[in-house]
Amino acid sequence: MDMGKKISMQELEEIVETNNKQRYIFNTDKTMIRANQGHSIQVDLELSSTVPPPVLYHGTAERNVASILKEGIQKMKRHHVHLSQDKDTAINVGSRHGKAVVLNIRAEEMHQDGILFYLSENGVWLTDFVDKKYISK
Repeated sequence: MDMGKKISMQELEEIVETNNKQRYIFNTDKTMIRANQGHSIQVDLELSSTVPPPVLYHGTAERNVASILKEGIQKMKRHHVHLSQDKDTAINVGSRHGKAVVLNIRAEEMHQDGILFYLSENGVWLTDFVDKKYISK
């Protein structure tokens, strides 16, 4: 059975170190690698809940805004909703799916209401759901 192209440990280390989104991380002894977030299968990300900044941002395509403002932001097939700490990152995320729109998320208010947030190794804020009452344009 052909397992595809084989890469060296040096090549793998370079991928982890140079990926512009810092998507991957090794375990402490470099015997395993995983993505920092965005999994579609069950993976233990070893995340602890963290107090978010007052406002986070969600970049999305313009065509999704009406639905989000009506139903909130759902994780869909992912484990979490992904949020950004800055507008530029949110614009980049949203533009991958069409004309970008950045939504403001009142993260501090969500946290005060008991909603948990997690910060991935590469700086992406994660939560399970964002109710429409915490979202503004």
